[in-house]
Formats: sequence, C-alpha cells, structure tokens
Amino acid sequence: MRAPALLVLVITTLAGAPASADDGVAGTYDVKLAETASTCDPKPESFGKSKLQLSSAKGELTVKFATIYKMVGTATKDGQITAKTVKLIGTSIGGLSARYSVVGHVTGDAVELVLTAQYIRQDTNKPHCMQAWTVTGTRAK
Repeated sequence: MRAPALLVLVITTLAGAPASADDGVAGTYDVKLAETASTCDPKPESFGKSKLQLSSAKGELTVKFATIYKMVGTATKDGQITAKTVKLIGTSIGGLSARYSVVGHVTGDAVELVLTAQYIRQDTNKPHCMQAWTVTGTRAK
C-alpha cells in the first residue's frame, strides 16, 4: 500500500513544479523574414523563408536560423525571447562583420521576432550600417 501513496506524492510534486521558461518555445519553426529597415547601401544580406530552431540547455536559449550563426539568450515563462551572437561574425561582403540580435515572443505555435544585424567595418572596427527584419511563422509539423 505504500507504493501507490509514493506514486501519488511524486505525481503531485511534478504537477506542481514550475515549468522552465523555455518549455513552450523550444522547437523548429517555418518562418518568413521580411526586411523592415536598412541603412545599408547596397544591402549586405537578403533573407526570405527559413527554418528557425529554438532549443535550450542549462537555462540558456539557443536561436539558430538556417543561414545565420547561432544566437544565445533567454526566454521567459510567458514566451519572451532575447538573444544575440556571442562574437562578431564574418559576412559574405568583404570587409564587413556582423553582430546579430533577436527579440520577440512565442505564443502557442506562433513566433514573432525582430532580427537586427549591425555591420561593423573590419578595417576600423566601427559601425557601418544596420538591417532589420520581422520574423513570423509557425511551429513546423
């Protein structure tokens, strides 16, 4: 008779345990990136449809687009996401590196983010221009 009581205690404890912040956001999403702003001429990057992977380990959120280096950040319990690249990333445009960041939220199976790229001149290590995209999509089935 002791085993069922222990099982009830374990189930009750697990049911009452707080969910981690990224339980609801982790997964793969089919997304569309639409450019919303740019101070660059010519524009260094152009995106369209992509896959977005959100995953976590040890309380750290990883954001990875198919064509962009991974970003690291956090997710809150209500689905708010903030992440950025850890270091400057080389681009296909000679002489420019980039720093990427993303902010937004996941609600259910829908994701809405703003992706920003700040381009840095490699010769002077000073900001050159910026681009921004809205990222919208749904969890891949």
